[in-house]
Amino acid sequence: MIYVDNAATTKVSGAAMDAMQRCMEKNWGNPSSLYGLGQRAAEAVEDARERIARCIGASAREIIFTSGGSEADNQAIRSAAMLGAGKRKKHIISTAFEHHAVLHTLKRLEDEGFEVELLPVGALGTVSAQQVAEAIREDTALVTVMYANNEIGSVLPVSEIGAVCRERKVVFHTDAVQATGHIPIDVQAQNIDMLSLSAHKFHGPKGIGALYVRQGIPLTSLIEGGAQERGRRAGTENVPAIVGMAAALEEACAHMEENAVKVSALRDRLTEGLSRIPHAALNGDPVNRLPGNVSFCFEGIEGESLLLLLDDRGICASSGSACTSGSLDPSHVLLAVGRPHEVAHGSLRLSLCEENTASDVDAILKAVPEIVDYLRNMSPLWKDKVCGKKKFVL
Repeated sequence: MIYVDNAATTKVSGAAMDAMQRCMEKNWGNPSSLYGLGQRAAEAVEDARERIARCIGASAREIIFTSGGSEADNQAIRSAAMLGAGKRKKHIISTAFEHHAVLHTLKRLEDEGFEVELLPVGALGTVSAQQVAEAIREDTALVTVMYANNEIGSVLPVSEIGAVCRERKVVFHTDAVQATGHIPIDVQAQNIDMLSLSAHKFHGPKGIGALYVRQGIPLTSLIEGGAQERGRRAGTENVPAIVGMAAALEEACAHMEENAVKVSALRDRLTEGLSRIPHAALNGDPVNRLPGNVSFCFEGIEGESLLLLLDDRGICASSGSACTSGSLDPSHVLLAVGRPHEVAHGSLRLSLCEENTASDVDAILKAVPEIVDYLRNMSPLWKDKVCGKKKFVL
């Protein structure tokens, strides 16, 4: 099997599994209990909190554990919105190609009377700090811009956007789910006020994530019931998952530079090879992109058919975000960067990690052109394009 869907989820690392097993064997108590077994579990949680904080340039008190990136996004955005509303600020700035955890939360806030402005991202899938600066108003409560796009891999100028927001005294949140563990992050140097991350994107377990919140920013609780996480997120902590997340993130950050070099080289080989397919186009910024992301559109095919035929050859890939893989609608991300509906349906996302090899790339570069050619030969629309009855788009 060749697994190239690491943007959807990653294989849990040995370091994370070992840490979780030790925790379940020795520190299985409730962290809120006062006896020794519970206090050892609480110490494990606090140790993990400190280690995760160090990886992103934060302090331990600024880390809140969540069930994953979606919950972290929801809590960050809603907290900033409620803080702004208390100051009669109900304008929120974001982008048109955010993850649905962000977009759906913003839609709910619109229903509650907030004004949401989604900035266009252009053909390369990015926004500039100048765009953000021009959009900020006196009543702007929040800017939420993702660190790197989950479908097309474009890395956004977060440091510059953070500087603008800090100068204008506007809260800045970034969904860094795809970036954490893969590219350097320093929340202090980058003027980030809130940041969301999820363990299963960097070889940690599923169902655990974290929200960084700059000290002094109050949080609105989404879950009531207990005083855990200093009263900001009720519920008994998932100690083994928290410990596993810390182990995975430390390992990812320790090997980040060497992994990026290896994975980027594989990415570039894949990009070069797939670019040779006629009427194909790379999605996203060709330079400022995640090390492992390769996103293409192929005119004249359906992405779902391509994925199924790749699966028959033992290649696990996707056409976009795993959160929307059950939808028949074209990707909102591809539409946001200007791909027509017809072309957006024929997308392929290959997301690599350090465990992938040159042999994997060779197998993919053999399979994809053959399958694309096979699917095109079955398509009446493609035949019309070849005969000149319809125009090519790519």
